[in-house]
Amino acid sequence: MSILKKFIFGLMFISAGTGFAHGQGFGISEFRAGVMLHSIDEPGPNGEVLNFSRLQDVSFDVLFTSPDIDVFRWIGSPRPRLGATVNFAGLESMVRLGLTWQVPLWDSAFFIEGTFGAAVHNGVLDGAVFPARNLGCLLQFYEAGGLGMNVSDNMTVVLEIEHASTAELCTPNKGLTNLGVKVGFKF
Repeated sequence: MSILKKFIFGLMFISAGTGFAHGQGFGISEFRAGVMLHSIDEPGPNGEVLNFSRLQDVSFDVLFTSPDIDVFRWIGSPRPRLGATVNFAGLESMVRLGLTWQVPLWDSAFFIEGTFGAAVHNGVLDGAVFPARNLGCLLQFYEAGGLGMNVSDNMTVVLEIEHASTAELCTPNKGLTNLGVKVGFKF
């Protein structure tokens, strides 16, 4: 098992343990986990847009409460987010850190959210053999967008698309785009 996968599994274990046992004591506001379609920007074998044979990733996130400081209030009170996407088919996995903004949709249970941050991956930088990707640099920009629903006071479901790339700062820059569903548990 690679060092990155060991780190990710250790992070999952620690996050789940501290989150479920002592969530608010560490400023944790929500724990999410789900499954994702890997590299959805590559068409399927018959040209299909959503290639369900790429349901290869498990993803999780720990979202923290927004710090009660002026700079965070000034930028819209985003929640710090730490997470990972683990690929179980020998392709790219990543660990990420970012800020997540969430906006309710009118007076409903639905919301939209966006995340911006950075990711580190275990993929190939150059010379990858398909289906692996040439990611250019170890450090990537990370963005995610989602449409979610508050199922209850303590549970959310989010349809999320995530993307990591170098923004052409390194070449080659194939990037990585995943799509999936996550279930969240609020504290």
